[in-house]
Amino acid sequence: MESEKKILSFLKPDLVEKILQESTVQEFPKGTEILRAQQYVKVLPIVLDGLVKVYSKFEEKELLLYYIEPAQSCVMTFNAALKNSPSKVFATTETDSKIILIPVQLLPLWLQEYPDFNELFYTQYNLRYTELLETISHLLLDKMDKRLYDYLKRKSALTSTNSIKMSHSQIANELGTAREVITRVLKKLENEEKVVQNAGEIEIVGEW
Repeated sequence: MESEKKILSFLKPDLVEKILQESTVQEFPKGTEILRAQQYVKVLPIVLDGLVKVYSKFEEKELLLYYIEPAQSCVMTFNAALKNSPSKVFATTETDSKIILIPVQLLPLWLQEYPDFNELFYTQYNLRYTELLETISHLLLDKMDKRLYDYLKRKSALTSTNSIKMSHSQIANELGTAREVITRVLKKLENEEKVVQNAGEIEIVGEW
C-alpha cells in the first residue's frame, strides 16, 4: 500500500486514499492485452510499475501511439470513458506491470470533487500532444536511420536495458513502415557501428 501511495503522491492525500479504497490493483505479465479497440471502457488505468503500449491498427498494421509509464494514465481511455464510447485504441503491457484500475463510473464525481484529478489528465493531454508534434517532426524532417536510432534509444530508456528484444516486423509495425525497410536500415546502423544485432537482440553501442 505504501508503494502505491508513493507513486500516486502527485495527487492530494485524500484523493489517493479514495482511489486506493475504490479501485483494484492488479499485476499483468508482459504481453497482456488490457484494452481492445471497439471495447467499452470499464476501468481507467494508472500505471504503478512497468510499461504499457498504446497503439492503433490500420488494415491489420499496428501503429504505436505512445507508452504509459509509472504515474501516468491513458488519455484515450479517459476520453472514451467520459463519453461512454468504444475505445479507438489497443493497450498491451510491454513489460510485467502493476496497474491500478479505477471504475469509470466514479470519474464524473471525482472530477468535480478533486481539482487535482483534473490536473492529472490536463498534464497527460499536454504530454501526448507534445509527443505527437515530435512524431510529426520526425516524420517530416528525419530520415529513417535517425528515426530508427531514436526509437531504439527511447525503447532502451523506457525498459532500462541497452539490449532490445524485438523482431524487425514488430519494429516496422510501431514505426509504420515495412519489415524490409527496418532490416535494411538496421544493417546500415550496424555498419556504422551504432548498433549490434545478435540472436534476435539489438544492442546500442554507439552515439548518433
